[in-house]
Amino acid sequence: MTEPVPFVEPRLRFFADLRVEVGVPQEVGRTVHGLRRLIPILGGKAQGDGWQARVMPGGADFQLIVSDTLAELDARYTLEADGGDLIYVQNRAVRSGPPELMARLVRGEVVDPAQIYFRCSPQFETASTALRWIGERMFTGTGARFPDAVAMRFWELM
Repeated sequence: MTEPVPFVEPRLRFFADLRVEVGVPQEVGRTVHGLRRLIPILGGKAQGDGWQARVMPGGADFQLIVSDTLAELDARYTLEADGGDLIYVQNRAVRSGPPELMARLVRGEVVDPAQIYFRCSPQFETASTALRWIGERMFTGTGARFPDAVAMRFWELM
């Protein structure tokens, strides 16, 4: 008989709030996997506990509208921290909701964020020795889509 493993129950610790400004979607069209879209990232800001960063223009959110109720998102962009360090972000997400509300989001209309399930899993990479720890941790988050931006809150998974 084996001894029970003393698992530690995960906790969440606030990491940052982000507002990512987005451009006009580029629709590739309906492929074999679903409706493929690319949303340009124009800028924005991140605010953590005692730190801040700007979202640099040039990234994108690669979206796959799988069905009338589900979108898979894969956003990739760079943050420039207030000290000048660069942080690469890859944020995978799932957004789902009733078909009529998801259709409104695709059209760029305002939808009450409480009516949409939007959960994400951001990962970070940096060459900064001071910020190295963020590449060695897991994070989770929630978000809300607006016509010109995406707002998100990230937590470190403890």
